[in-house]
Amino acid sequence: MNTIVGLLIIGFGSMLQSSSYVPIKKVKTWSWESFWLIQGIFAWLVFPYFGSLLAIPEGYTLVQLYPLMDGSLWKVISYGFLWGIGGLGFGLSMRYLGVSLGQSIGFGTCSAFGTLIPALMVGKDLFSGDGLGLLIGVSVSIAGIIVIGYAGSLRSKNLTHEQRIAAVKDFALSKGLLVALLAGVMSACFSLGIEEGDAFRLKLLTLGSNPFFAGLPTILLITFGGFLSNLMYCLFQNYKNKSFSDYYKLSKPVLFNNLIFCILAGGLWYSQFIPFVMGKSFFEENSLMMAFSWSILLSLNIVFSNVWGIILKEWVGTNAKTIAILITGMIILIISLIIPNLI
Repeated sequence: MNTIVGLLIIGFGSMLQSSSYVPIKKVKTWSWESFWLIQGIFAWLVFPYFGSLLAIPEGYTLVQLYPLMDGSLWKVISYGFLWGIGGLGFGLSMRYLGVSLGQSIGFGTCSAFGTLIPALMVGKDLFSGDGLGLLIGVSVSIAGIIVIGYAGSLRSKNLTHEQRIAAVKDFALSKGLLVALLAGVMSACFSLGIEEGDAFRLKLLTLGSNPFFAGLPTILLITFGGFLSNLMYCLFQNYKNKSFSDYYKLSKPVLFNNLIFCILAGGLWYSQFIPFVMGKSFFEENSLMMAFSWSILLSLNIVFSNVWGIILKEWVGTNAKTIAILITGMIILIISLIIPNLI
């Protein structure tokens, strides 16, 4: 029963996260790099900071707690910096592939690497016992992602050029797939950052931190590292594209509109992590479900992102066969979530 409750809580967070790219369509005038930086301030700094406050034990502050991490603090931030590079790729993959296909490919690669690499780093045997169950679960999730990717390639063939542009303005399948794959590999560093900070989470629990939120201070360090890499890239693009004027040459109504939707996008994106750490608290420590939790989060993100892709009419114009293949891929992903609990 605890496992089901944990899955439902994580699923709720995934639903919110998968909605985070919808506000992009409401931002007016700004270039991509300007929007990405402003929403990132809220997604990777503001909301993670306030979220981390939920985990602070009584009588402590974040300034007092972070030194307890010793050398792992900078390792976590470094993983976040690398994850941030992958996050840039995610943003570009949405631009070239749309919400559903871009998130599916990127999240799928991130899920596989982010689940298996930490297991290998602690010496887990992937061909026996719990390790085999982990490998099977990840393999099934990858199979679902491949099916969804195939549906995306069929969509590309079925649509006319005009239909592709109508669904996704800058649609480019080959470029988008490459970017999404690279983004997924780099974004797996988020999972490595969580693993690196797990000892800190356990230490917070001994100090009296709420077990539902004890992982959130580590999340803040990872997103801070990601913000740094995104900040560097976006400012460079502002310079290159001469788009610094996006930040101040706007009428007040348009500026207000853009800020509201940036805050909404950032809040929705971060909202996946509070349910994620809460849901994980229902899994047994060192269990197979705990090791598979990262893949669970991303698989659910993929399912909900494809639901949004359908709602946003990114699949309009495709035939019934393509939609059936897409739905089949989503069902396979859902099945992958329960496999570790059956082994």
